Amino acid sequence: MALVMKYINIMNRYMDTHGDPRTKDWPMMSSPFPTLAVCLTYVYLVKVLGPRWMENRKPFRLQNTLIVYNAAQVIFSAWIFYECLMGGWWGHYNFNCQPVEYADTPRVNRMVHACWWYYFSKFTEFMDTIFFVLRKKESQITTLHVIHHGCMPMSVWFGVKFTPGGHSTFFGLLNTFVHIIMYTYYMFSAMGPQFQKYLWWKKYLTTLQMVQFILIMVHAFQLLFIECNYPKAFVWWIGMHAVMFFFLFNEFYKQAYKGRKSRPSKFQKEDAPLMANGHVANGDCQTTEKKLLNGHANGKLANGSSAKSSNGYTSSSNGYNKNGVVLANGVNGHTTELTQRKVK
Repeated sequence: MALVMKYINIMNRYMDTHGDPRTKDWPMMSSPFPTLAVCLTYVYLVKVLGPRWMENRKPFRLQNTLIVYNAAQVIFSAWIFYECLMGGWWGHYNFNCQPVEYADTPRVNRMVHACWWYYFSKFTEFMDTIFFVLRKKESQITTLHVIHHGCMPMSVWFGVKFTPGGHSTFFGLLNTFVHIIMYTYYMFSAMGPQFQKYLWWKKYLTTLQMVQFILIMVHAFQLLFIECNYPKAFVWWIGMHAVMFFFLFNEFYKQAYKGRKSRPSKFQKEDAPLMANGHVANGDCQTTEKKLLNGHANGKLANGSSAKSSNGYTSSSNGYNKNGVVLANGVNGHTTELTQRKVK
């Protein structure tokens, strides 16, 4: 234990010496351990504790909550994007080489604050997964989803601690822009089936995310070939994150859109709009007496199993019930025709 405390003290002295003094006393900035603890708690909550707690409970619907949450995320992301533009990227920053600025001016301080708020936004995005847990959408809590959300606060923490501003903020600029579009998509998805016709651009959202990571890679790694007063460690840190996420999202894209459209993908965070933050058309069998008598079979008759009618009698394939309803032959257990005949 004494050895551990020794290394922690060494780390704290290093951070006090090399960290940016402007963010030293800001919330969560004194040490990386609070952020690490929150990230680990998030992983345990969404992968173990949450599903266990929901195991014997009915899923929450949360439609109105999801609409409000996604709308708030759109506004929050748009504000951070605007602050990044006004803090430097709109006419002040150089896209080829941009050192961190230390002048005590309103514009420079604006970018420093934007960096911290971008860091904070990574915690609010944890709610994406928590809503999946509460709605019992375990299939959505994929490796891609948990890695993407779980490591981002820790990654961004180092940037805010040591380089709040400059070259690496290009990552936050692009990422918040993509999140404006992404959370708009999720907001419409949560509003119900009547809005699904406006969500034809699902596939292009995933493409936009991959383009984002390519641009971040190119922008970061260019500093390996030119002289720039910016820490090379952060060039590798940002660039390799972009590489990792590009391949994860590319794997999702191939499984979701390349010849497997009829199967659910194992990476489903950005999959079908009804499975993101909205509703799932679950296809459950809902054969009621009214639907049977109107000639509709809303679901499946599993392997030719009998469907119960309200009067206690059953009607199987090519069989009659008391009211004279006949179920014509089904193929592989699916009802193909429903007619009414009078039994004589």
